[in-house]
Amino acid sequence: MSDLVHLRRGGTSVVLRLDDDRLPVVLHWGPDLGDGPLDDLLAAIATPYVDSVVMMPPSVSVVPQHSAGWLGRPGLLGSRDGQAWSTTFATVAHAVTDGAVRSVGHDPENALDVSVELELTVDGLVRVRAGVRNRGATAYGVDRLEPTLPVPDEAAELLDLTGRHNHERVPQRRPFDVGHWVREAWGGRPGHESATLMCAGRPGFGFRSGRVWGVHLAHSGNQSLSAERSFTGWRLLRGGELLLPGEVRLERDEEYWSPYLLGSWGEGLDELSGRVHRHLRRRPQHPRTPRKALLNTWEAVHFDHDHDKLLALADQAAAVGIERFVLDDGWFRARTADRAGLGDWYVDEVRWPDGLHPLVDHVHGLGMDFGLWFEPEMVNRDSDLARAHPEWLLQTEHGPGPDSRQQQVLDLGHPEVFDHLLARISALVSEYRIAYLKWDHNRPLVDAGHTPTGRAGVRAQTAAVYRLMDELRLRHPGLEIESCSAGGARLDLGVLDRADRVWVSDCIDAHERHRMVRWTGVLLPPEVMGTHVGATVDLTTRRAHTLDFRAATAIWGHFGVEWDLTSVSAEELARLALWVAFYQEVRGLLHHGDVVRADLANPALQLDGVVAADRRDALFRLSALDHSATWPPGVVALPGLDPDTTYVVRAQAPGDAAVNGRDVGRVGWAGDGVRLTGRVLGTVGLQTPLLQVDESVLIRVSAE
Repeated sequence: MSDLVHLRRGGTSVVLRLDDDRLPVVLHWGPDLGDGPLDDLLAAIATPYVDSVVMMPPSVSVVPQHSAGWLGRPGLLGSRDGQAWSTTFATVAHAVTDGAVRSVGHDPENALDVSVELELTVDGLVRVRAGVRNRGATAYGVDRLEPTLPVPDEAAELLDLTGRHNHERVPQRRPFDVGHWVREAWGGRPGHESATLMCAGRPGFGFRSGRVWGVHLAHSGNQSLSAERSFTGWRLLRGGELLLPGEVRLERDEEYWSPYLLGSWGEGLDELSGRVHRHLRRRPQHPRTPRKALLNTWEAVHFDHDHDKLLALADQAAAVGIERFVLDDGWFRARTADRAGLGDWYVDEVRWPDGLHPLVDHVHGLGMDFGLWFEPEMVNRDSDLARAHPEWLLQTEHGPGPDSRQQQVLDLGHPEVFDHLLARISALVSEYRIAYLKWDHNRPLVDAGHTPTGRAGVRAQTAAVYRLMDELRLRHPGLEIESCSAGGARLDLGVLDRADRVWVSDCIDAHERHRMVRWTGVLLPPEVMGTHVGATVDLTTRRAHTLDFRAATAIWGHFGVEWDLTSVSAEELARLALWVAFYQEVRGLLHHGDVVRADLANPALQLDGVVAADRRDALFRLSALDHSATWPPGVVALPGLDPDTTYVVRAQAPGDAAVNGRDVGRVGWAGDGVRLTGRVLGTVGLQTPLLQVDESVLIRVSAE
């Protein structure tokens, strides 16, 4: 007999078929089906019989099995030295609780238990993971364990992200054809080219329309996200940890669990995204205090840690309203370039004879808290640590792999390495009253073997990094951590369980950041995305932008400054102070409201917004990122407002200069504003000002 279980939460229904000999089968995941009867659903969607379950499988479980007739990639791959590689369950026990199902399948011949945990959160987000336990006397090796979620036939187009260093989060689309579209990460982190999400939806789906489903793997190490369509009609979104040879070898009664695969859906990507944002904001560890405006020293001074310059930089930061001062790379022994010193976490006695105390005390005296850059997992070969402990480097039988950015990786799988890092970082946090760690990770993990055996060590490394972050936060309540990985190579929801912020990219060019923040924001809410005002001429792209464009871009996240303020004119400092104050005024809205993104017909324009939960207040940013084919560029509708509320719409200072700063840009709504309902604003919209390329205007929408 088959039982149907209907989970309903947050506007989402998940209908599961539960059998006594197979793991759960998802019959529906998506829009709420209401509380009507579902007794005949199985009969309604039953597949016709051809000649066997192999040619026409009636169902595919959350962990697909070859033994059940599935001809695609199995959800579980493993064996006992080539045996016990195909699981078949004699019994499956299911436990149903409020919003969740836990199932355990028992395979007595292979002496294995395979488990599935599926939960529907209050926000309508699906969390699913799978586990395998060895019940036999001999070891069982796990090669792959990937839970899956099916999507319907209407999901005929795929979307994921790609990129590279300084050019992260580039969307790419393709038809959901028969076959397997796989995005893998083999560098011990999701990578700059990370898929981030694997989405499938109605062809042409956008942010505001087109039903779409998507999955994300909450894991910071090697991983796979994929979309598989079988010739029998099944469409699956799947994800799991990529295991290197021998990484999971289970002795008797040992168990391995996959990372969580998170699934969301929506009528457009904004609704899909909103479920993830609300889920993250409910977590007890999610940052809730106002996100402090910070200054990071990297692009201001690089490795040149001149005392007087840093003290003056702190003075200027405080003068414009900055609340946190973060000292980046270059403060520790021998660190005058990226070739030496990494791993020697001792303040450089030559450049800092009194330690960091003079700077830290000055920063605290100005009313700012203090943050410090680390790269705990990494080491230069030219370091005291590497010379003393060459066996502490991740390496295979051939030795360490190639240097990347002049560095190697410390093997946190050794307890003494873990203890050393914990002790050094903890001591510095205590001594200097550090409130914030910028945690970098610049080298991918290649040839990542554990000494002395050379066995693969990526999985153990990822788990140890999590433990190190967790222990530091436990020892130092209130300590915040920013996850940086040469920019945006590690911003998954696994690391975000113990980090308060991620660095979206090492490129802070405001033009590039429009795309990066928009697409990173499909997964992450604004308050955890680091966004900075850089110099007039960007360090990485050499583009020049106005301060207003740079600042209007940077407020769309956790705002910061990465600019040598000691070389800035008094006029620009005064203007920057206005933007800092404005960020502090609206961060409550930006960091708690619903993110909306318009699908505009004019590809030269981008419109992003945040609407308060009660829909009484909203802030939009309209930007011209290219030359428009028409002049004026057209009319844009404002999404996400309450259709029956009357709003006052006006250009928002200080982001109104592009409209009111010159006569050619004036439009009718920009001065005293206009009064219109949300229905009119969302249907008819507003005339676009005559914006130049790389110019923005902020639009404030307030309920009357």
